[in-house]
Amino acid sequence: FRLNIEGLLVYFPTLDAKGHGVLEMPSGTGKTISLLSLIVAYHKAYPLEVTKLVYCSRTVPEIEKVVEELRKLMDYYAKQTGAKNDFLALALSSRKNLCIHPEILHANIVVYSYHYLLDPKIADLVSKELTKKSVVVFDEAHNIDNVCIDSMSVNITRRTLDRCQTNVETLQNTISRIKETDAAKLREYRRLVEGLKEANVARETDMYLSNPVLPDEILQEAVPGSIRTAEHFVGFIKHFLEYLKARLRIHHVVQESAPQFLKDIYEKVCIDRKPLRFCAERLRSLLRTLEIADIADFSAITLISHFATLVSTYSKGFTIIIEPFEDRTPTIANPVLHFSCMDPSIAIKPVFGRFQSVIITSGTLSPLDIYPRILDFRPVTTASFTMTLARTCLCPLIVGRGNDQVAMTSKFETREDFAVIRNYGNLLLEMSAIVPDGIVAFFTSYIYMENIVASWYEQGILENIQRNKLIFIETQDAAETSMALEKYQEACENGRGAILLSVARGKVSEGIDFVHHFGRAVIMFGVPYVYTQSRILKARLEYLRDQFQIRENYFLTFDAMRHVAQCVGRAIQGKTDYGLMIFADKRYARADKRGKLPRWIQEHLTDGSLNLTIDETVQLAKYFLRQMAQPFRQEDQLGLSLLTLEQLQSEDMLQKIAQIAQQA
Repeated sequence: FRLNIEGLLVYFPTLDAKGHGVLEMPSGTGKTISLLSLIVAYHKAYPLEVTKLVYCSRTVPEIEKVVEELRKLMDYYAKQTGAKNDFLALALSSRKNLCIHPEILHANIVVYSYHYLLDPKIADLVSKELTKKSVVVFDEAHNIDNVCIDSMSVNITRRTLDRCQTNVETLQNTISRIKETDAAKLREYRRLVEGLKEANVARETDMYLSNPVLPDEILQEAVPGSIRTAEHFVGFIKHFLEYLKARLRIHHVVQESAPQFLKDIYEKVCIDRKPLRFCAERLRSLLRTLEIADIADFSAITLISHFATLVSTYSKGFTIIIEPFEDRTPTIANPVLHFSCMDPSIAIKPVFGRFQSVIITSGTLSPLDIYPRILDFRPVTTASFTMTLARTCLCPLIVGRGNDQVAMTSKFETREDFAVIRNYGNLLLEMSAIVPDGIVAFFTSYIYMENIVASWYEQGILENIQRNKLIFIETQDAAETSMALEKYQEACENGRGAILLSVARGKVSEGIDFVHHFGRAVIMFGVPYVYTQSRILKARLEYLRDQFQIRENYFLTFDAMRHVAQCVGRAIQGKTDYGLMIFADKRYARADKRGKLPRWIQEHLTDGSLNLTIDETVQLAKYFLRQMAQPFRQEDQLGLSLLTLEQLQSEDMLQKIAQIAQQA
């Protein structure tokens, strides 16, 4: 693919300069294989410069896809060189794929989930020994800020505290039992002091990846006397637990900063900040000393100890919100303490500081400048690629009005509007009559989808749609959704045609590709703004405004549009694929919304495809589908979107490549 050559030329300076990069490439254009090809070739050419590739993806199917691409690449190397392949790759996707052979420790490529590197609780077990000269790739990284925030946030309920109480009792019993049989085992003074010294040396000499839950300044200090012995530490946790239980006995919402929380805990129960900071490390040492194998059983006390360390370490970038009930059930008392991270850069900072090159890539990263701002790093290269197409195989259309000229929008005020719901139904009905095979429709939320589908049923619209295609619906139940997907694909294969009604930010919108006839049209009903009344979101927006000068509306629109791009991007999975992208909301015609779509979609949005009625949309869609139905062979792509070896080595192409390299 021509695009891949341009991509490779932009990746090169990132690796040469030992810096970080942000790269947006359209989905289905071989982004994964081009990245793997370049970094493997770079590693083979300069084995001392790049020692390991750490490839992070979000879901298990995506991890398996990366491994499949890697297999093809290794087969190609073996075919070209004739030599035995000595390249080792490991995918941490499921337990059945794990390998205990010692050689695996020296694998050249490691493929795993984001959390193995960004979540400090997991990274400390899996990733801390990765070498500094590794290259890290975050694929499908449009949501990376949310992953960072989730990995550093802690939610504590009464159930968590009850389970923690059980953990404390188990530890007390174990300590008493060991005290009677082997008292010397509990003398942890020396190991505690020595252990922190070792961790400090390891970090200073760059042996280990630093951990946000074990800050550098702690390593310079000794463990406070009040938590050095096992009994004292367990008593301390018990004391802390009682305080948290008291804080959860509330009838109104409380929001405070970490310093306010520490002031309150000191005034009420005389717990100082210093021993709290050592809780996570002290618990780890105790569990090691007691030789407890099933650490999973102690997840509640581990969570509380992480919370204690984080709240006493970071005075900025976090907020504490204590709610007496959940938003969904305001009549049932179910108090929860949210220790919410506002700043995604806290979790990813050790990764940028540790590894020489970190590449953030996805099909939907627009606008590119926001990621370096919210993740607080300076990229060496920032690039957005478009598709070089032999034929226009994607057709974005913005539908703003029904045939009755009523504006179509999912705004809160018009959600119950009978005319808007009817127009949305008519749009889906008309499209089901002209689009072959599969249509995927996305709604802004599960509740909105349920209300609209119920209304369509009453109006008889669903019955009319089912004459054209079968309807399947994504639900919040994972098993039901998997079954719906399976049957949807079966209906498309059988030629009956099907419509899948799903939700933006749901399972279908993220990891599932609707290749070829499984997704000939994607319809986005409304703009999927996040629930803006959430107190955690309000606190985060305030933090972004104060720290990064990012306005609330700008961030909310950016967040909605990246999910829109992710949804409609499901339709195009390669240059031979084709599909309609229908944005069913008048607000998409505004420049602030359109401007946040990826460049490869914006390029195909003309003035003639804005603010259309349903009839105009149907006419344009019919014309597009007729064009796409014409025979199209691989030879038609040569010289345009595909290059032969002769074309690649021609003088013109070499000059073009040199120009792109200079611009990069």
